[in-house]
Amino acid sequence: MPNAYDVKASKLVVATATELKGMIKKPDYINYVKSGAHRERVPSDPDFWYTRGASILRQVYINGPIGVSRLRTRYGARKEHSMHRKHHVRAGGGIIRDLFQSLEGVGLIKRTPAGRVLTPKGMAFMDKIAKGLSPKEMKAAQ
Repeated sequence: MPNAYDVKASKLVVATATELKGMIKKPDYINYVKSGAHRERVPSDPDFWYTRGASILRQVYINGPIGVSRLRTRYGARKEHSMHRKHHVRAGGGIIRDLFQSLEGVGLIKRTPAGRVLTPKGMAFMDKIAKGLSPKEMKAAQ
C-alpha cells in the first residue's frame, strides 16, 4: 500500500489541498498578506491557503516532529536587494502558525513538547490520499 513517501510530492499536495477545502476554513486576512518578507505581492493563487496547508501536512508527515521555526526556514527564499547581495529570508510565521492551529482543530496534527506531529487520524488521512493516486503518479523506482 503506497504512503506519502511513495508518491510524488506535487501530486500529493494538490490532492490533499482539494480534500482540505471542505475541512478547514480560509481566514479573511489571507487575501491581503504576503507569505514573507521575501515576497513582493500577496499570493495570486486563490487556493494558496489550502495548498500551503497540504504542504505543511506533508512536511509534518515526512519530518515530524517539526515546529514553526523550521518551516519558516523551509518556506523562505532569497530576498532581492538593490545594492547588496541576495540573502535568505525566512517566511512569515503567522500563516504557518494559523495553519497549525486549523489542522489541530480538525484533529490531523497535535502539539508535543518536541514539535507538531501527525495524529493517527492525520496519518490515515494522508495514506488514504496517497493510495487514491494512480500508479502513474507514483515515483519511479530508484
